[in-house]
Amino acid sequence: MNTPKIDLLITGVGGQGNILASDIVSEVALAAGFDVKKTDTLGMAQRGGSVISHVRISEKVFSPLIKEGEVDILLAFEKLEGVRWARYLKPGAIVIINNHALPPLSVNLGIDKYPSNEEVNQILKQRTEHIYFVEGTKRVIELGNVKTLNIFMLGCLAAFLSFKLETWQEVIAQHLPSKFLKLNNTAFDLGAKEIKNVHVG
Repeated sequence: MNTPKIDLLITGVGGQGNILASDIVSEVALAAGFDVKKTDTLGMAQRGGSVISHVRISEKVFSPLIKEGEVDILLAFEKLEGVRWARYLKPGAIVIINNHALPPLSVNLGIDKYPSNEEVNQILKQRTEHIYFVEGTKRVIELGNVKTLNIFMLGCLAAFLSFKLETWQEVIAQHLPSKFLKLNNTAFDLGAKEIKNVHVG
């Protein structure tokens, strides 16, 4: 998919770094000369609630909110959160979904059932065939710091955007302490490699 017009939805739960990820994407697009509007919604995020970011990139953007059925790319840091927003996908959209479950309280209490990967896939396939399950949490745990998940996921996302690697690196450097920069750059590179090796659908 080519920039300049992208409607991106980033979903996850509190503590996964979604807001920082949406800030970085927005600033990368701005640095590349595009107009950007974004808005974040936090549902008791500090307690593991849903976090949703709308990021709209184009030559001119008038509203930060993406309409239902118009999302070009869904970047989901958690599987159930990706499913929650499936109705927002346009036909043929790209879905990048971290293969990791953080069940909400209703599941832990036995009130609801967490969907299997097959069920997640089935729901998403009603909108698109371009579904990429990535082992984000597993990879960053192997790397030594689960807090790099958001940067790993941005590395996956970057494969579908036309922004220069140098721009990503510069913006990431502006947002992270220098002592963690090398680790996060490694996470970004891991994400970029991971997405190339994922079986679609």
